[in-house]
Amino acid sequence: MRGGAQSHLMFADDGHYYVVKFQNNPQHIRVLANELLATRIAERVGLPVPIMEVLEVSSWLIENTPDLRIRVGSSSVPCRHGLALGARFVLGPLEGQVFDYLPASALDRVRNLDAFAGMLALDKWTCNTNGRQAVFWKKTRDKKYTATFVDQGYCFNAGEWSYPDSPLRGVYPRNEVYAEVRGWESFEPWLSRIENIDPAVLWEIAETVPPEWYGSALDELERLIEELIKRRRVVRDLIDTFRTSSRDPFQNWEAQAIRAEAY
Repeated sequence: MRGGAQSHLMFADDGHYYVVKFQNNPQHIRVLANELLATRIAERVGLPVPIMEVLEVSSWLIENTPDLRIRVGSSSVPCRHGLALGARFVLGPLEGQVFDYLPASALDRVRNLDAFAGMLALDKWTCNTNGRQAVFWKKTRDKKYTATFVDQGYCFNAGEWSYPDSPLRGVYPRNEVYAEVRGWESFEPWLSRIENIDPAVLWEIAETVPPEWYGSALDELERLIEELIKRRRVVRDLIDTFRTSSRDPFQNWEAQAIRAEAY
């Protein structure tokens, strides 16, 4: 598959295809932890993301599948066996079409385009230091596409596990997906769900991350989640910084009228 993590499309014994990232991917082992964390949090908030699973990849499969390799410079090494991260592919190979790009003229055929605002809120909260990525898919008989948000590996600043906020980080590269953002109500219900999420939910999700994906550094994982809990109260400010940036992403934002009454 395309992308810096050099993931592979694989068929699992549950009958589904998965985009699989391995522990020795070229980006960082923590991108597996990040993607599992951020995607499961996004799912709890109600955003359209892939189903994530922890997959066991046997040494026999690696040894007997020549294509399961990671490129390192001009050479390559086998993918590491053990626990890998699987993002369930949005469609089976014969069910329809999947695109990672749609022209602006086709965006009105995306049934859940409003979810880009919700995903922006989550990307700002988790400090996604990569550009927002999405795939657009439709089954054969469908007329409209559905957007699914993929590749959350650079949330929490990839392997650094820090929050270096910047206005243009974690945003989709094209303003057209934000055309319907007219005010704070456009970020609902996702923004309120983020601001009011029960910390116990975040700790519960964190417990599902295999320790080998973060070097068993439990204290660092705890600090990451503690800071994420605190950051719930600054998500609106982070969105507003993007709104007022030179990119001017929300061109249909309606200024809130100030009403004055004479007495």
